Amino acid sequence: MDLSSVIFGPLASQVLADYGAEVIKVEPPEGDSTRYTGPGLETGMAAMFMGANRSKKSLALDLKQAQAQQALQSMVASADVFMHSMRPQKLAALGIDPETLRHRHPRLVYASLLGFLPGPYEGRPAYDDVIQGMSGLADLMERQTGEVRYLPTIAADKTCGHVAAHAILAALMQRERTGQGALVEIPMFESMVGFNLVEHFYGQHFVPPLSGAGYPRVLAPWRRPYRTADGHVAMMPYTSTHWQRFFAEVGRPDLAEDPRFSDISQRTRYIAELLELASGFVKLHSTAHWIATCERLEIPAAPVGRLDDLPQDPHLLATGFFESVNDPAMGQVRFPGVPVRFDGQRPPVALPPRLGEHTRSLLEAAGLSAEQIAAMLVSGAAVASSFSKTAGVSR
Repeated sequence: MDLSSVIFGPLASQVLADYGAEVIKVEPPEGDSTRYTGPGLETGMAAMFMGANRSKKSLALDLKQAQAQQALQSMVASADVFMHSMRPQKLAALGIDPETLRHRHPRLVYASLLGFLPGPYEGRPAYDDVIQGMSGLADLMERQTGEVRYLPTIAADKTCGHVAAHAILAALMQRERTGQGALVEIPMFESMVGFNLVEHFYGQHFVPPLSGAGYPRVLAPWRRPYRTADGHVAMMPYTSTHWQRFFAEVGRPDLAEDPRFSDISQRTRYIAELLELASGFVKLHSTAHWIATCERLEIPAAPVGRLDDLPQDPHLLATGFFESVNDPAMGQVRFPGVPVRFDGQRPPVALPPRLGEHTRSLLEAAGLSAEQIAAMLVSGAAVASSFSKTAGVSR
């Protein structure tokens, strides 16, 4: 049962849905805000929602109403995982704080998706831009480009969504061994600081520090696709052998013996000079020339892919990565598929649910009578979609 919204939590539960979990997305009567973000063919099914909510069921409840709270409690009783992204101070009033639910359901894995662990920042609102700024991503951009800016992707939301998914799976594995559930706290700030410092803690691992933070190779301003005579190429000579072959190819085998470039330690120290020097050679020939040359020299290289071209990428086409789902109302809808395979098979994807599409069936399965469900729908404690998959319309 997933009470989260936007991207962080929904992406985590989408990963679990991809792996075969029955994910019940609990939404307020107006729905997740991403239902209305970006282009769409019908109201409430916009692009951002499509990207993080496939293969789920939608239960729309107004949790301000007692009937909705009681219905939610009935459903939690049969759940393996309960996850939310609410601020802690809101939970007790709804009866879904970890102490209450874990006391009632000792086998429950209770996942709190937070901005910050308890401490000075506890309870602060956390959004992708805020966490990118706080966790050092904007600083990394300034170090490389000279400008403080965010990455052009919701890196914090997506990274932390994957952290949450594997943390929940670890808790489920622990439950299988011990019979006991767990409280799992997944904070965005701490998760992104850890993510950024994998390579960028650098000399600060040691006491006293051997250098400041920051891995020089990836911070060099010249670390970017090389400009060629007619475009760009993503080329990466890395080992000493790679660089020896590259310098021999451009007619400067002596540079492989230059003390600045002779081994990986020195190349890391003088990476800016090395990449700038290499750029001067690469720009003299076409992209096709360098792709062919690097293949011959066994140097990693590839053309720079464009987002709009990825659905036609020959490798992705051959592996069947993109999947199409036929919907009676929207027609053919495409999705990036599940990237992993199990026993040679990629799990299928299903269309994200309309708001409240499964409200009636889920409440029935939780033991509510037809009269109780009807009363909730009249009072607004629950909202049910009238979308018909056979007719393909919302009535």
